[in-house]
Amino acid sequence: MKAKIRSLVAAFAVTSIVAMGSASAADWFVLSQGTLKSANPSAEIKSPGSASDKNIEKVKFSVEGADVDVKSIVLHWNNRHDDEVKDVGTLKAGGETAPAEAPGMKSRLEAVTVKYKILGKKKNATFKVWGYD
Repeated sequence: MKAKIRSLVAAFAVTSIVAMGSASAADWFVLSQGTLKSANPSAEIKSPGSASDKNIEKVKFSVEGADVDVKSIVLHWNNRHDDEVKDVGTLKAGGETAPAEAPGMKSRLEAVTVKYKILGKKKNATFKVWGYD
């Protein structure tokens, strides 16, 4: 009988952990995205109205279509001073950065300015700003 109860408790614990993991994965969403062009050294990507209304806890960035050497990323918050992330390095196509904490409890990201260089012979890449709510 004790073995049966232990098995049920263990199964419940595993199910709870799996459910928590799948719920947290769904909390990341694309806050905004823009096209980086090889002819330009920087780009400003603004958050659309509905996305900038969300309270952000964390942000991360990803690129698609080309490898991009990111020199710096400036985060323009609506209720805080701008944050600058320097020396991000090379983001491979399909890759992403580690998450960064947002400043404060009710942070809304209005825009991101990216200084970059597209590597290789590609003409452009898609830069995505991910938010965690």
